[in-house]
Amino acid sequence: MKQIASFTVNHDVLEKGMYISRIDGDTVTYDLRMKKPNGGDYLENAAMHTFEHLFATYARNSRYTDQVVYVGPMGCRTGFYLLMRDTVSYAEAIALVQESFRFIADFEGAIPGAQYSRECGNYLEHDLAGAREIAKDMCRVLSGWTEADMVYKP
Repeated sequence: MKQIASFTVNHDVLEKGMYISRIDGDTVTYDLRMKKPNGGDYLENAAMHTFEHLFATYARNSRYTDQVVYVGPMGCRTGFYLLMRDTVSYAEAIALVQESFRFIADFEGAIPGAQYSRECGNYLEHDLAGAREIAKDMCRVLSGWTEADMVYKP
């Protein structure tokens, strides 16, 4: 079988950040890398789950609600994918991610979509403090991030 695009990225040199992973038609896939691949430190499931709920909720309620296609974690637990329509500029996508992460870093209260079993398939496994720490770290990483930083290194 043909190797998929995400497996052709050199994970040995990949650092934390926000990258353009691929463009398919009118959909841009952003790689939001939160942990150094194969570094031994990965996103904990409960914190990653909470992060997903908060990130998806914020992004889908932003001014880009109709341009957000998908928000979700990577199976390797080193980051998230954000899929958006190409009508959103790269600079706007960076700003949305920065705003989303600030929202998560400061979030207090009930986790959206995690109050009842009918809302989520694993509604009891959450870690707000852990999600906030991930967000705080990524706010530092993405401070000053520009379109020029969004290209994978060879």
